[in-house]
Amino acid sequence: MRRALEFLFTRALRSRLGVALVIGLVIVGVLGAARLISQPGDPADGLSSRPNGPIITVDPTAGDDGLLNSAAPPSPVTSPGARTPEQTADRFATAWLGRPGMTPEEWQAGLRPLSTPGLTEKLTGAEPGSVPAEKVTGPPTMRERTETFVELLLPLDTGRLRLELVTSDGGWLVDVLDWERP
Repeated sequence: MRRALEFLFTRALRSRLGVALVIGLVIVGVLGAARLISQPGDPADGLSSRPNGPIITVDPTAGDDGLLNSAAPPSPVTSPGARTPEQTADRFATAWLGRPGMTPEEWQAGLRPLSTPGLTEKLTGAEPGSVPAEKVTGPPTMRERTETFVELLLPLDTGRLRLELVTSDGGWLVDVLDWERP
């Protein structure tokens, strides 16, 4: 017995493995004692300190907090003689769809006057053959966001073309182009 205790204190507990074993036993002991001392609860309760009712951070009678606006968005403003957002979207879609045998330079040149500089830069290097549709199949649907920003959805033969248009000094320009498959 004496040799076993001597071995335990001089060799086993001085090694890394022995120290890790002792720490593990202490942790298991503390957790076991905590479970014995704690009162048994219903496991379906979840959090023990959850509130009985909803947490209210805003007085519901205070009025509109500005998150949701029920008023209709303002109609887009178009300068006299300038293209409307729908006309710009139609022209852009026609230029974007291109025609057979069109070179990338011709395609870019057709899109440039209808696009913002940012979109023109993003389309650099794109080719007309990468367009996933061939024709427009219906009229555009406009979502008015502000007086100077609208979103148009154009139905195409293989999906929908989503365009975001912004107004500039020269009229409406396409700023964002996105393709939605059905």
